[in-house]
Amino acid sequence: MILVVGDLVTDVLVEHDGEIRTGSDTDAAIRVAGGGQAANTAAWLASAGHEVTLVAAVGDDQAGRDRVAELGAAGVRCAVQVLPGVATGSVVVLTGAAERTMITDRGASLRLTPDHVAATIGAAPPGSHLHLSGYPLLHAGSRPAGLAALTAAARREITVSVDAASAAPLRDAGAGEFLAWVRGTDLLLCNADEADVLAGPGSAAEQAGRLTAHVRNAVVKKGAAGAVWAGPDGVWPVAADPVPVKDPTGAGDAFAAGLLAAWCAGEAPSAALRAGAALGALAVSRIGARPAPPPAGRP
Repeated sequence: MILVVGDLVTDVLVEHDGEIRTGSDTDAAIRVAGGGQAANTAAWLASAGHEVTLVAAVGDDQAGRDRVAELGAAGVRCAVQVLPGVATGSVVVLTGAAERTMITDRGASLRLTPDHVAATIGAAPPGSHLHLSGYPLLHAGSRPAGLAALTAAARREITVSVDAASAAPLRDAGAGEFLAWVRGTDLLLCNADEADVLAGPGSAAEQAGRLTAHVRNAVVKKGAAGAVWAGPDGVWPVAADPVPVKDPTGAGDAFAAGLLAAWCAGEAPSAALRAGAALGALAVSRIGARPAPPPAGRP
């Protein structure tokens, strides 16, 4: 069982062709779907056949009910708080082939309670793994819940991975503070921008190596250039699978899911990296942050 703690939100995906023309009109295709780093990772884990529980919060509204129903249909067990008087979070994702920008209202995700998180982790089967999205740690409202997840996992003596989440809020929170919160974690995942914040300039291998002063293992993702794992037994690089990029949204979440499914099954770091790269390549080759739903009539 992998428990994933973090955000469950509505994504408003704006796929624009070319530059956004500020102050005027820009043609785009607009879609509404489920999102949130933790929820996306959970969906990709379920698509890979892994048993997964999402721990998150939504509002007592139609958006929240829709988001939970989508994940349930995808095979994710939802330990999701329903909070009255607050809206389910939403994110406008401006995406092109090369990059995406997110405009975020975290909504109910900021109200996820420490008691709910701790109780869910405390009831998890022995041998479970906790994967914590960094977003709860990076916002003051949800930080107690993120810290409660780490404390509960330590109490249960289960392994822990953390995704660094996003470079801008990492800078706001402070690299030193974040690394203190996650000190001793079994695995930290970050992309190139997040690694610059947490480890300073340098190659991905150098950055991952520096991060192992704070965590047991560190992975730095480099997008189309692959990824690097550093740990007590060495450094392993992996190349990315070359595929046409349709949408980078959710690629890091898919990478994390592929890597975790392999690593939690006992695979070596090199094999886990390859599994992450394969699922990340699948993610960028389609539109949207989650795997395609199964055909009608199939589980």
